[in-house]
Amino acid sequence: MDSPHGAAVIAEGLGLKGPYGWAFRGVDIEAEPGSLIAVEGPSGSGRTCLLLALTGRMRTSEGEAEVAGHRLPKQLAGVRRISALGPVPGVSELDPALTVDEHLRERALLQHRYRGSFRALLRPRAERAAAARARIDAALEAAGLELATLPKKGRTSVRDLERLEALRLSVALGLMGGPRLLAVDDADLKLSGPERDAAWELLRSVAAGGVTTLAVCSSAPDGVLTVSTRRESGPEEEGGATDAADSSDTTAGADTAARTTQPPKDPADPKDTEEGAADALAETGRP
Repeated sequence: MDSPHGAAVIAEGLGLKGPYGWAFRGVDIEAEPGSLIAVEGPSGSGRTCLLLALTGRMRTSEGEAEVAGHRLPKQLAGVRRISALGPVPGVSELDPALTVDEHLRERALLQHRYRGSFRALLRPRAERAAAARARIDAALEAAGLELATLPKKGRTSVRDLERLEALRLSVALGLMGGPRLLAVDDADLKLSGPERDAAWELLRSVAAGGVTTLAVCSSAPDGVLTVSTRRESGPEEEGGATDAADSSDTTAGADTAARTTQPPKDPADPKDTEEGAADALAETGRP
């Protein structure tokens, strides 16, 4: 059963085939709303492709899936509307030249512009600013990021953040839109043992708050619903057909896989054009 907060995630025999073979295949998931789902596997095993597929950013090739009642791959736009990306290299990366405050203000502006109601747009500027500040503060608290502890507080550049701090900022940005599903890539990459524990505690906290959380990792902790992308090479996969879109080592493959697996847009359809532009802006955080 689904929930007005978290999203139930169900998949059976899910697979995605790209230009170099199967990125992943035979994936089964049954997760209740508010679950923490770890996508575990080595780099190149299809982890990032699976994350993008379950958030409506890639079209699968076989099997069935349903996210918050939206069926995939038929209802990709519906899944994108209720999901958000945390850090995904090559897709939703932080801009190292911007400060923490600049990232937060920009995301608040984008959320207000593309997801706010018409009535909200007519509210006085001071009221809109207060609402944006409240949304930022709530996201920062949920992500456990205290600006006062940063070297230059909110004026700290992203390039000066520690890996765990950058992860918290990306999660905060993702939560600002009030998603029902949050996806985080490389959740344990380049983290020490204590930092890895803190990262999983963060993700558990987000899930406990009602947001279904999907996290790509090399090794999942105990007590987490785990989906493995490890597989034995069959006849079709011999010759090194792996996940060209896994961004742990390279982001060039992600661009190729996205182009070959994304559903085509009809340029003559205003709805498709508008949704595509809004989705792109919301995910990249760029004006």
